[in-house]
Amino acid sequence: MSTGAAPEVRPRTRLPRTSPSEQGVDARGVDAFLDAVEALPGVELHGLQVLRHGAVVAEGWWAPYGPERPHLLYSVSKSFTATALGFAVAEGLVDLDAPVLSYFPELDADVTDERSRRTLVRHVAAMASGHREETIERALQDPSGDVVRGFLRLPPEAEPGTLFCYNQPCTYSVAAIVQRASGQGLVEYLRPRLLDPLGVGEVGWVRDGSGREIGFSGLHATTEDVAALGQLHLAGGLWAGGRLLSGEWVEEATRSHADTSEHPDADWQLGYGFQFWRSRHGYRADGAYGQFALVLPEQDAVVAITSQSTDTQALLEAVWEHLLPALSDPRLPADAAQREQALRERLAAAQLPPVPDAGGDLPQGGFRPARGSEPASLSALRVEGEEVVLVDSGEELRLAVGRGRWAGTGPLAVSGSPSRLDVVFAETPHRLHLRLEERTGEFHGAWRTAPLHAPALSRLRSPLPGRG
Repeated sequence: MSTGAAPEVRPRTRLPRTSPSEQGVDARGVDAFLDAVEALPGVELHGLQVLRHGAVVAEGWWAPYGPERPHLLYSVSKSFTATALGFAVAEGLVDLDAPVLSYFPELDADVTDERSRRTLVRHVAAMASGHREETIERALQDPSGDVVRGFLRLPPEAEPGTLFCYNQPCTYSVAAIVQRASGQGLVEYLRPRLLDPLGVGEVGWVRDGSGREIGFSGLHATTEDVAALGQLHLAGGLWAGGRLLSGEWVEEATRSHADTSEHPDADWQLGYGFQFWRSRHGYRADGAYGQFALVLPEQDAVVAITSQSTDTQALLEAVWEHLLPALSDPRLPADAAQREQALRERLAAAQLPPVPDAGGDLPQGGFRPARGSEPASLSALRVEGEEVVLVDSGEELRLAVGRGRWAGTGPLAVSGSPSRLDVVFAETPHRLHLRLEERTGEFHGAWRTAPLHAPALSRLRSPLPGRG
């Protein structure tokens, strides 16, 4: 890897927009993809951008989600962390072949296991620390509160570098190394090197009690930010006519370093790079519940998806079946312009289905949680006129209820009927279903997908600077 100073800050450059046919893309394939995912019970799109030859050819957001709204990316955060590592390696701040422990000399006396002491930066970057199972819960129990210490004090069962295991403290350690070596937080370090040049605005990244961005998850950014990261890697580190990231690093980060063939799903069996998964077509940044930057070198294309999806393999299958042929220089139809206009109109009108308006007034007054209601922290609910008040973790959230529509312009949106309320936490993938039982005075809450970080409901949003 070459070394050198941090790149100079370039003006923010967002992705150009063109029609699909200008880039040799068949709009019929995008339409077919939308039809397919709408029929999948385990897939709910929130944002979509399709790029070819560096330009956006189709994009849409499903209200109450929108293009400027940050979205919790879950493990797509890992790929941003790996990119920070790439910059740190290029600047000579971090050595891939140095032991992880060497960046935390204060832990030297605490870490006695020889395998832990032999764990290199490249091993944790590739999820190959030698542990056979996820260690995050055990690492968090370290009495010091230091996840790196907790992780390094857990003896690996195999030699580092020989065994793949998806293990959050590996990425946490990568993030901590970059933060230690640079003397900056991840966002601060990435701002002039990656975020500003790519046109990324304010982002929020969940931090732990030590003040570190956790690295393995917690980044809230827009669908276009995800697309831009994918495009940067597709272009081998080039952006807006200049080089941001080492081409050698991009190649190294996106090739397979670890055997994942035992995974039950086809698109998770093809190997793992430095915080990127190999796919049957290209490679990807991949986050829980269907957050993706799909990088397709053969098609010179990127597909960015933010969603709430439990069947992510089915979502990828729909991309391969419908989008991939449309991105592979198909013969365009004679009525391409009309089809593209219809696609634009379809995407512009996209929204999540609101709760059907059954008529009648919302039941007024207070409700207590039924047995087994989620989340356990939601201790009471009141309906006052056309508003619902959620009492959670000692705080009150007062929300307008939309009837046959979504109400709310902030990070929460609500749609409801006399017996049901849906609350969308629109800076995350998550939706809470609330069923009201007027006869018993109880409510029953159920997550469509449970948050993997479980803060108070008022904190289920981007931790943007300045927010309480």
